[in-house]
Amino acid sequence: MRVVLATHNAHKVQEFQGILGSALPELEIVAYDGPEPVEDGTTFAENALIKARAAAAHTGLPAMADDSGICVDVLGGAPGIFSALWAGHGRGSSANLDLLLDQLADIAPRHRAAHFDCHIAIVVPATGFEQVVSGRWPGRLATTAHGGGGFGYDPIFVPEGLDVTAAELRAEEKNAISHRARAFEAAIPVLRTSLIPE
Repeated sequence: MRVVLATHNAHKVQEFQGILGSALPELEIVAYDGPEPVEDGTTFAENALIKARAAAAHTGLPAMADDSGICVDVLGGAPGIFSALWAGHGRGSSANLDLLLDQLADIAPRHRAAHFDCHIAIVVPATGFEQVVSGRWPGRLATTAHGGGGFGYDPIFVPEGLDVTAAELRAEEKNAISHRARAFEAAIPVLRTSLIPE
């Protein structure tokens, strides 16, 4: 069973195949080669659905898409869906991280609660099936960046129950407990029932 992943990122295709392949060896994750839709939703779930619907419509295949970001309690859940663009278009992840640290400079450690959210949309055009699952990774934000691993906001995110940042974890450690891992866990039974015949 082929499922198109709504991304042009080959690394992400490999990541999805690696995680889902062990649980659902029947699935083959393939890259999307169509146009990028306008992500004009107001939530992670809406944007994931926009991308999955576009990929399904373009290819005729079942499609998956994810949308994720970091949400800071004291900022009312921001950056949220604007996580990748927090410092402005084309500024990059380092500028995003620096801006967020600046905005929280006067916030005490006990008020720096945050979480990563990941939503995965699954769309099956043949049956009209659509569902979004999610995963949340709670933690807090450090006052300075630490660690050279991961990407994005990982160097300032300290997962709940740990005293190191996500960027200080080994890749396999992060991938076992992250928001994306939790969303994948929720996606597996949905994929099994919506795609794989009895």
